[in-house]
Parts: sequence; structure tokens; C-alpha cells
Amino acid sequence: MENFDQDSSLISSSGGISVANSYPLESICEDRVVTERKQNLLTDFFPTLRSGEWSDIGGRPYMEDTHICISDLAKKFGYSLLSEHAISFYGVFDGHGGKTAAHFVREHLPRVIVEDADFPVKLEKVVTRSFIEIDAAFEKSCSLESSRSSGTTALTAMIFGRSLLVANAGDCRAVLSRGGAAKEMSEDHRPCCVKERTRIESLGGFIDDGYLNGQLAVTRALGDWHLEGMKKKGDRSGPLIAEPELKLVTLTKEDEFLIIGSDGVWDVYSNQNAVDFVRKRLQEHNDLKRCCREMVGEALKRGATDNLTVVIVSFHSDPPPPVVVQRARVRRSISAEGLQNLKCLLEGSA
Repeated sequence: MENFDQDSSLISSSGGISVANSYPLESICEDRVVTERKQNLLTDFFPTLRSGEWSDIGGRPYMEDTHICISDLAKKFGYSLLSEHAISFYGVFDGHGGKTAAHFVREHLPRVIVEDADFPVKLEKVVTRSFIEIDAAFEKSCSLESSRSSGTTALTAMIFGRSLLVANAGDCRAVLSRGGAAKEMSEDHRPCCVKERTRIESLGGFIDDGYLNGQLAVTRALGDWHLEGMKKKGDRSGPLIAEPELKLVTLTKEDEFLIIGSDGVWDVYSNQNAVDFVRKRLQEHNDLKRCCREMVGEALKRGATDNLTVVIVSFHSDPPPPVVVQRARVRRSISAEGLQNLKCLLEGSA
């Protein structure tokens, strides 16, 4: 699990303040107050959650994307938590070979997570275990071969207190806007990924013309049980796995919103371009659902041909503030020859 929330300022108290320090004592104290105040603004932040979503069939004959937004996961399934903070759940599921797997995961994954004995204390383990359990449950539930031949990628985001946990299996993507800068919260699981290729080859799989075992464009997915030699059966591990990769981050006031999209969206948006687009629209009208609709509409104008699904989760009730671009300091220097000429000029005028 990866955590990139390492940029907060900390004050070290190990060395103390030396009277012999070249800086005035008053200046040091003022700097400390400013630093502590900045740190408090970050750590005292508690997100105000809002969300919006939009989907479009795009250029495909069938709609295989689906998504879910649950503001209070435990309450949704009749559970009561001791914590005063609700656990929110958002997900995008991009099906292939039919919509059966994507809809099965959307309908059953949230309940499996809540009903796990370790929920919500060991949430990372619960989510990983639930992805794998749902994958196995889908195989058992498929009575028709047409259902078995479907699969789905899955990306979920859970927000509890100030923590954001993203779980991804496949090529949907989550991008966080932190002070206007795009922070990738998931990694696309595709055959071109070096880490995935190494894992696949260690399990006896191979990449052929950019496809896993010459058949699949993703290296992690739920379903696809009809593909021979792909999934774990008995003691044998296959190269296609349902285990998600997790990323956990502690939200601060600088974190503005999270964009979750199926791969059709990311075919025409870069991470930063998506963040810039959403920020601009939210500054104009601050309507998340409208923003999602506009983002999908713009994707179609850019030539997107896949199914398109976008979910945006905002952590503030107000729109994102304008970004102040820091101008780089320009350092001017004078050459030795120029310095000598200036010296001669000054001496001549003296």
C-alpha cells in the first residue's frame, strides 16, 4: 500500500533554540507560530462530502460500465458503527464481454465489505479480501456460459473521517486534486506495466501483442472465469488476479476533490487536464453532477469511443479557490568582463 501524504510541515524539538543562533530570537518565534498555524489548518480539516456522477454509452453498441455512490455504507445495510463518522463508498466498474460481472460486483461488493468481521477496524484487509471473495462468488453464481464469459475492472474509494482509501483492480483510474495539482491514486493494470508483466511471467503467463496471454487488455479483473489458464483454480495460481492495489491518504484542506473514471475517460484526458477541467467548471457553477455531464460531453467531443463513466467526490462545500502561480525567481549575474568594465567606469568617474 502506498501513501504519498508526506508533505506536511513538522517542527523538530530535538535541538532546541540556541541563543548564539545568527537569527533574531523574535524572528524564530514568529516563524514557529506561522508554521504551527499552517499545520493546524491542515490537521484540523474535516471533509464536507458531496458527489456527482454521469455515464454515457459512447461509441459502443452496449453499455457495460456501471457505478455506485453510497454516503453511509454501514447505514445502507442496517449496521451501526460506534464511530461518529460515516464511511462513504464510491465505485466505478467497467465491464467487458457483457455487463453481468460489473453489475454483480456493484450489487454485492459493498455488502460483503460491511459484513466482514474485521469491518471497519482493518479496512485495508477487509477491502482486499472482499474483492477476492466477490470474484469467487461470481464464478459460483454463473449458471449460464454467457454470464461466465463476462468480466469487469473495479475501482472503489472509501472515505472515513479524514482518510481516503482507494482500491483498484484494472484500468479505471482515480485522481486527486491537491491544491490544483493532480495526484494519481491508482495505477492502471495493463500488460505494458513492467511490474505487472514481471508478476505475470512469474506465474507462467505471457504478454502477446499487448494482451495478457494474447486475450485480455487488463492484467487484473473480476470474472473472466471462462478464459483457460487465467484464474486461480485449486492450488494453481493464474496470471489474472482480482486482488486490488490500495492507496491510503490523509486528507487535508488542500485536497479539493477526487475524480473516478472508467478507462474511456482517461483515453482522452490526462490526469492534470482532468483536474484543470473540473476546477474550472466548479468555479463557474459548483454543481458536481453538471460537471460530470460536461466532462463526459467534452470526452465525446474529443473523440472518445468507449463507454464513459465519471464520479466526482468533493471535500468542500465551496468551489476550488483560484490557484496562485508562483513566479520563479530570476537571478541575474554579471560576467567577469562586465564586472571589470563597470569597475573601470566607476574609477574613471571618480
